[in-house]
Amino acid sequence: MLRQLALAAALLAGFPAQAQLPQPVTQLLAQHGMTPDSVSALVLRGDQVIVSHLAERPMQPASTMKLVTTLVSLEHLGPVFRGRTEMLTNGELKKGVLQGDLVLRGGADADLSGEVLEGMLRALHNAGIRRVNGNLVLDRSLFQPARLDVGLPPFDESPEAYYNVIPDALLINKNMLQIDMRSTDKRLQIDMQPALSGVTIASNMTLVDADCTKWEDGWKLPQAVRAPNGKLRVVLQGTYPKNCARTNSINVLDRDDYIDGLFRLKWKQLGGKLSGKTVAGTAPLDARLLAEHRARALPEVVRDTNKPSDNALARTLFLSLGALEADPVLGSRPLPALPDHTTYTRADGAVRNWMRARGIDDSGFVIDNGSGLSRIERISPAQMGGLLRAGLRSNWAPEFLASMPIAGTDGTMRRRLNGSPAAGRARLKTGTLRNVVAVAGYVPDANGVQHVVVAMLNDDLAGDGRGRAVVDALVDWVAKSGGVAPAAQ
Repeated sequence: MLRQLALAAALLAGFPAQAQLPQPVTQLLAQHGMTPDSVSALVLRGDQVIVSHLAERPMQPASTMKLVTTLVSLEHLGPVFRGRTEMLTNGELKKGVLQGDLVLRGGADADLSGEVLEGMLRALHNAGIRRVNGNLVLDRSLFQPARLDVGLPPFDESPEAYYNVIPDALLINKNMLQIDMRSTDKRLQIDMQPALSGVTIASNMTLVDADCTKWEDGWKLPQAVRAPNGKLRVVLQGTYPKNCARTNSINVLDRDDYIDGLFRLKWKQLGGKLSGKTVAGTAPLDARLLAEHRARALPEVVRDTNKPSDNALARTLFLSLGALEADPVLGSRPLPALPDHTTYTRADGAVRNWMRARGIDDSGFVIDNGSGLSRIERISPAQMGGLLRAGLRSNWAPEFLASMPIAGTDGTMRRRLNGSPAAGRARLKTGTLRNVVAVAGYVPDANGVQHVVVAMLNDDLAGDGRGRAVVDALVDWVAKSGGVAPAAQ
């Protein structure tokens, strides 16, 4: 194995700075006004380099970076890893009254939902607790800092969108509100799910004559307005088409307010009472466990990360690398605290140590949040190619491959490469930002021989399907070629 890693490292270090791109790729680049310098690409068949074009140049990878996060997570945390949520207290229970605070402690539980919270509260009710004579303490201390979202400028003009959710260790329903909007000629009816105690929804939207399919053209960022009595109102802004029915999910409430409203409503529905406030804090050392929930095993979460390209899940997994380690009994356990070490620093170190142990040079590699939704993340096709080769040799290769979208079939590849021999066969992670289009994964050629394929296009002209056509042309060429290197032009 060490000899194989040394050979792989030598191979990856020896890529030429420039090599021929296949003719279908260069033709599309010219057709769309882009130059070959906007692309870095690599195609490997086993140890043989089929295509290497600027392969050692670090590029913006967009969501192909999720392959780094998910493979390292599988290898570092193991397939039985599960995030978990706990309810704890050090108070005494007397005649149905819990004399003390109730702590809700987050453990990077990817499946934490309103239904899960209700189940945990039902466990408290079944244990005889009817009233909490104290505060609800929200413990997010697994990640440091605990609230990465506070004070961070928005990534783009849609901070309320799900893809922009910044996770913490205690994120319920991803902090999302589902808004159902139904209009007639004269009236707009809106409903909000889940219902939250102390939170209502209202509309300042103007009904207009417009195409219902283009309702988002009039959408403006909603506002969460707090009244003097502390209650919150979510106010929709902008215009909305007449005679239109649509659903949108938004992240506009502070997450402490969200959990407070959800907890109080569900606890009240069970006949419970909470006398105190909802506050941030940590569980006392002598706290005992009252109820818990464990997320699905890591391979299932990895699949739900890569297939639809879920940023929040990817970011949670990346932070988990810096906060948790595998536990053969519980599935996960917190890492020991280290002074002056943020969760990001430890996660970054875990990824780099994994790369170096497999002979992958991490020079120029930048991982910001592990999801690819970043302007600063960088990875070269050579580094991504090394990771994909390591993925094939991993003990968890079946789980890793099963998480990747299948061309023309599912996930973010379901509408791509239909009619190509790659359809139904190639497994590829996609990546898209305003100036980035990328693919990375595994493509069998015409003889069924597996190839590692990486292509990253960084160009302001990459939008409107132009960049996608270029990288898909490379995948299509590999699937048709039988692995023959392109002739010199």
